[in-house]
Amino acid sequence: MKSYMAKPNEVKRKWYILDATDKPLGRLATEAATLLRGKHKPTYTPNVDTGDHVIVINAEKVVLTGKKLDQKEYIRHSGYVGGLKRTSYRELLEKKPELAIEVAIKGMLPHNRLGRQMYTKLKVYKGSEHPHEAQQPEVWNRG
Repeated sequence: MKSYMAKPNEVKRKWYILDATDKPLGRLATEAATLLRGKHKPTYTPNVDTGDHVIVINAEKVVLTGKKLDQKEYIRHSGYVGGLKRTSYRELLEKKPELAIEVAIKGMLPHNRLGRQMYTKLKVYKGSEHPHEAQQPEVWNRG
């Protein structure tokens, strides 16, 4: 019996909506990363982008459990001496909740060209409105 290997031009992509309301950040991120990679499909092939498009809505309503709101930090560096910037997740969720979700999901994707290609299929929105109605997205509720 031969193993099936998907080809990039044979992949059928769907659009899914994930609602972040009252979901833990990590659980939401794993669901989104699974959909983006295509691991929910029987045609999953590790070296081909077989994933679907993911729309995350209500990003400001995501929750962090325990004391993570104050203890977990988003860290970035400008590249200059003394250019380390630290932001607690409480501040980050108030100012840019989309970024908190994007960073969590990006860390769960492969760290190579294929992962960057998968990341482009992710759309995160603060509220419940999104401009992708023409793609007829389905609501994903298996998680």
